[in-house]
Amino acid sequence: MTLSVKRNYTKPVLAVLIALVMLSPFIYLCLGAFAKTFSLTATLDLHTYKFTFANFITLFTKAQLYLPLINSLIVAGVVTVGNLFFCTFAGYVLARRIFKGRNLIIATVVMVLMMPVHIMIIPLYLLTNWLGIFDTYLALILPFLVNPLGIFLMRQYIASIPTDLEDAARVEGASEFTIIWKIVMPLCKPAMAVLAVQVFMVNWNSFLYPFILTSSESMRTLPVALALLQGYQNIDVPQLFAASLLSALPTTLLFVFYSKRITEGIIAGALKG
Repeated sequence: MTLSVKRNYTKPVLAVLIALVMLSPFIYLCLGAFAKTFSLTATLDLHTYKFTFANFITLFTKAQLYLPLINSLIVAGVVTVGNLFFCTFAGYVLARRIFKGRNLIIATVVMVLMMPVHIMIIPLYLLTNWLGIFDTYLALILPFLVNPLGIFLMRQYIASIPTDLEDAARVEGASEFTIIWKIVMPLCKPAMAVLAVQVFMVNWNSFLYPFILTSSESMRTLPVALALLQGYQNIDVPQLFAASLLSALPTTLLFVFYSKRITEGIIAGALKG
């Protein structure tokens, strides 16, 4: 009986220990963000620890971090919505339509996936200058509204869905747009959840492209502002930790609330693959 009890509690205790180890960096980040004074080299002493919200207030009053935060929300949000829309439509066409050059397009999408993203920096910089959209929202949004990974993901997922409902809708006189919007998209929710989280996280945490494609303070995104904040404040650790915590919260909450959808999408993709 005793052995049975120990066996029952082994896995929960082990899971809690693993969770604590994995959460320790986030806990350390929170302690630094809410600390009045904090040092990266000194040993953390909870007896002398002083809790305060002043670091967050300073970020929005003196450092004016609200503008980069709004910019990141706009850019990441619009790019995510754009990818969900365009990648789903492109994936549907490549999965359901037979036309000349389809295989070439699919092969091109796969080849683009294998290309390092950094080789596009100079062409994008020159193109944004030529179009006159440098240092605007368009420079941060237009080049990323569609990505090859999203097209490939949606194409593979849609190809695994039976066409019975779509054929029935066509018999009833439904248009292709109606079929995609009311039949295909609801069936693709798991894959779209995976795509949305992936695109939002990549664009929310993007530093290189916003740093190169913008020059004014009003167009800085949060990762760029964090890098410059470190220099302006001479590495004020509590403020830097507070800003990092603000930067990490949206993606963390997104993953927490949509973890079930993400898991469903990954499992469904594995089973259908």
